[in-house]
Amino acid sequence: MRKSREETARTRALIVATAAEEFRRTGIGATGLAGLMNAAGLTHGGFYKHFASKDQLVTEACASLMIDVTDSLAQRALKQPPGERVAWFVNSYLSPRHRDDAAHGCGLAALGAELARGTDETRDVAAQGVKHMVDAIAGLFDPPGGPGAHARAQTLTAGLVGAITLARAVNDPALADELLANTAKTLLASVAA
Repeated sequence: MRKSREETARTRALIVATAAEEFRRTGIGATGLAGLMNAAGLTHGGFYKHFASKDQLVTEACASLMIDVTDSLAQRALKQPPGERVAWFVNSYLSPRHRDDAAHGCGLAALGAELARGTDETRDVAAQGVKHMVDAIAGLFDPPGGPGAHARAQTLTAGLVGAITLARAVNDPALADELLANTAKTLLASVAA
């Protein structure tokens, strides 16, 4: 029995969403197609009905995961008073909760090193993710996008992604907490100046 176009689209979307979560949880290289399809509740053989290769899936999954977390945080930050939006975003991003939930967190922090060694298409998606995060943060300044907002947002993006990456890399909880707290304090002081 043939699947309808809607069913095929839903299955493809399920594979992409599952891949985005699994890639962030275990890494791109460590995520095998059989395990990925099993996590999606599908058979391994069905993968090639939707994708020509794992690289194609990586590019598509990374496109979605680069945007989702940034948009969610930025939308919630916009509900804060104008002068508190950037601080809210920074503190939420550099929270122990975000650090401890890589599978649902920022794709840039979870996959940055792997993306740097990825295909040109995947690196292009990563570049778009960085630009998207910078633009979202620049829009949180008071006034939004004011003088120097882009440069300050680039600095914040680099500091945020780097701090989460390091906090996840160390096996010392006190050091991880310290990295997050000190980075938040220093980044916020740098943009207030």
